[in-house]
This record gives sequence, structure tokens and C-alpha cells, in this order.
Amino acid sequence: MSDQRRSIPITRPFLGHEEVIEAEAAILSGWLTQGSRVAAFEEEFARFVGAPHACAVSSCTAALHLALHALGVGPGDEVVTVSHTFIATANAARLCGARPVFVDIDPRTFNMDPTLLERAITPRTRAILPVHQIGLPCDLESILDIARRHQLPVVEDAACAIGGEVLVNGEWARIGRPHGVVACFSFHPRKVITTGEGGMLTTRDPQLDRRFRRLRQHAMSLPDTVRHASRTVVFEEYPEMGFNYRMTDLQAAVGLAQLRRLPGLLEERIRQALRYSRGLREIRGLRAPFVPCHARPNYQSYAVEVTPDYPLSRDQLMQHLLDQGVSTRRGIMNVHQEPAYEGLGPYHLPCSEAARDSSILLPLFPGMTDEDGDFVLRELNRFR
Repeated sequence: MSDQRRSIPITRPFLGHEEVIEAEAAILSGWLTQGSRVAAFEEEFARFVGAPHACAVSSCTAALHLALHALGVGPGDEVVTVSHTFIATANAARLCGARPVFVDIDPRTFNMDPTLLERAITPRTRAILPVHQIGLPCDLESILDIARRHQLPVVEDAACAIGGEVLVNGEWARIGRPHGVVACFSFHPRKVITTGEGGMLTTRDPQLDRRFRRLRQHAMSLPDTVRHASRTVVFEEYPEMGFNYRMTDLQAAVGLAQLRRLPGLLEERIRQALRYSRGLREIRGLRAPFVPCHARPNYQSYAVEVTPDYPLSRDQLMQHLLDQGVSTRRGIMNVHQEPAYEGLGPYHLPCSEAARDSSILLPLFPGMTDEDGDFVLRELNRFR
């Protein structure tokens, strides 16, 4: 392929014949909604991350909302989180009637700055919601220490972070173990593994897990699988309001195949990221992602900072790459700069705002060739 005809997307889900086989079996079984395949997917996911319990839902947004709701977050409460994240993080708090309180980020990691966390806690605070941004684990040990002192639950937004590892108390563990009360994952097509849409909550608390399972299915006292398998007539009850946050067996079937691929997908992402990082050492004005000593990222996305030393602005560079057939994305959005959050401030988040406006996400996905990666690096280096 000539460079003129090259087209490199920002990402592409890695799906194949294995997923087709699993999906076909689910379709032919006649059971498409939440059933045995969802249960199997939960079991395999929990085993992979090292969690006692995993509960599948329809999206990570649903997972975040369900986690906060089950922990009793409600109107008049505050949830301390970051603005530098996808809007769903803050929306989950607002769906509970609570107010998100934004903490600025560490400009090196783009994750919550723990040194700013404590001053954001008030008597109204009911939860702390850190984000493992674009697959880089946050400084969870410091955040957990502050949370313990204030007796606050930590809900980890791990939407992008499956396969990432974090160092806590001298021990490496996969994100989702979890170290907080709950960790929430996404299976959107831009994530490391996908079920099309979907999410997962992991927890150590069996009572909380049981509550998640009831609430995701309208708070029904009996799940469909129990009712259909019963040899006697049984009737379900609805003791409280719940939600329709179920994952389907069709999605879970694809997820089971994706989980089997996961170790290889992670290995390939890390390999490609390291090639980028080596190449960027030679390009003045572009800064490769910083990886702190407490984190092992999965490189769900690869964020490069465009500094004033680079000949082009960030937006000019994005346009140049697009003209060459290379898709990129701007840095992670800031919730507080979106119209939906106008009037909820004032906010002073200089590092978050600088990160959004100076960073660029480069293409990175399993199936991307080394030739494509080299082409991206050559175009980045063209203006040296």
C-alpha cells in the first residue's frame, strides 16, 4: 500500500471466528437475554482480575450508577472525582442526584492528584471516584489511605483499565481485584476487549454483589433463570425500584471469546506502545506517556503531549496526520468544560485544561502493523 492510500484508524476491535462461533451458539440456544453465558462470563472475568465477585451489566455507565446507588449516594451528596475523564463518570453521580466535585490531575499521569484530594472532601462527601485514565492505574494507594481516614468508599472507574496492574502495599495486583469497594469496567469497542456494549462491577463484598444483581434486573426477587427452571409455579416480587441494566447472553458469548484473547491483546498493545515510546525519544517537542513506579498500564490509548517546542500546534498536527490518512483524537475531555456542566462551578483545574488542549491520542490496536506504526512516527518527525 502506498503512503497516499494509507488509512490508519485510531483503533479497531479485534474480533474473529471464535467470537462468531460463540455468538452463533448463543443464538441457536434460544436464550438471548441474561442467562448462563452471562454467569460464565462473570466467573471468568472475576478469575482473571482476581475478584471474589463480578456482576455484568449493560455498560460502564450503568456500572458506575449502580455502584453509587447501591452505596447510598443520593440527592444533596457529593462524589469527589476528576473532570478529566469521559462525561459518564460525572454523570453517574448526577444520576443519583449527587454533585460531582472535581479534583485536578497530576499533569504527568493525567490521573487524580492525591495531594489535592483531601481538601475537596466535605461533610457532604459520600464516595471517592478515581479514574484509571486510558488504562494507566492511578495512585490508588494514596487515594485509599485518604479514603480510610475519612471513612469513605472508593469506587474505581476502571472503564479502560482491564489488564492494568497497580502496586499497593508492596504487592502488584490487577485492576479490578478490587482495592476499593467496587471497580467498574467497560466493554465498548474502543476498549481492550469488547462485547459491543457492556460493563462489569467487581467487589469483595458479597452483600453488595447480591444487591447489584437484584438492582440490574428491576430489583426482581427471582431472576429469569430461576423462574424458568422451577418445577413449581413461582411469582417474582419487586420490593424496590431497580433498573434494566442487564447484559445479554449474546454479548457475554462474545465476551468469553474476547477473554481468551486478552493476554495476547495486552502483550501486543504493550509492544506497540514501547515502539512508539522509543521512536518519540528522537522527536523534540513530543512527550511520550509517563509511567509512574506504582503502575503497569495496558495502553488502552497512547497519549502524547505536544509541547511548545514542537513546530506545529496540537490541532495543526492532528490535521496534518488526518491529511496523511492517520486518525487521531484530542486529549481526554474535561467534563467541566462541556455545556451540560455549565453553571455548576466555579472550577480551578489548570492541569486538566492544559492536558486536554495539549495531548493527542495516536492509533494503537492489535492488528496494526509495524509498518503503520513506523509511518505514524515518520509523519510526527517530518517537522523536526
